[in-house]
Amino acid sequence: MKSMRVLIVEDEVRMASLVRRGLVSEGVGADVASTGSDALWMAETADYDVFLLDVMLPDINGFELCRRLRGAGIWAPVLMLTARDSVDDRVTGLDAGADDYLVKPFAWRELLARLRALIRRGDHERPTVLEVGDLRLDPATRTVHRGDAAIDLSAKEFALLETFMRRPGDVLPRSHLLERAWDVGYQGRSNVVDVYVGHLRAKIDVPFGRQTLETVRGSGYRLRASDG
Repeated sequence: MKSMRVLIVEDEVRMASLVRRGLVSEGVGADVASTGSDALWMAETADYDVFLLDVMLPDINGFELCRRLRGAGIWAPVLMLTARDSVDDRVTGLDAGADDYLVKPFAWRELLARLRALIRRGDHERPTVLEVGDLRLDPATRTVHRGDAAIDLSAKEFALLETFMRRPGDVLPRSHLLERAWDVGYQGRSNVVDVYVGHLRAKIDVPFGRQTLETVRGSGYRLRASDG
């Protein structure tokens, strides 16, 4: 950790000072930004190994800051530090591109252990953008486009489309789609895949006059590998 450089994004002066002083005592280089805007320009002008982001910032919140960092092509690990400990908050942070989430108040030893774990993961690379014809899905920014048109999808629709786009041209049975977009123990409606495939068609095909998401009777569904 002694060669590590960390950016602490925290608007509470006392908390930022305590974290910075503790990291410096461990031999870690540490800078502090008190706003999301400051953090963005600092991240773009210096190479940081890890970002410690508070969620509640005075301008843009930590979730949005994380999205903007990823959107700017900055892929160093992000550890969220926040008093907000609901499941929804943790999910929002992870979906925004964070790598880990630590709830305040936290033990100093645990913070150091989590930093070491993030560094052990090695270089953080941008997930591959998936493209099938003119349909494009970005797992990092959670965005989908058909040509230049943005398509707004729910979390389940996004997961289902990502499953199709990772295996274009393959016939995927309903059981496989359930495991990927829901989970292996799903006990809900038996026709949930059919319902969500219908939702997807209404968003990625119908408005564009396409028929790329096909039903293969008795087998499942297939996303055409091309529009041809």
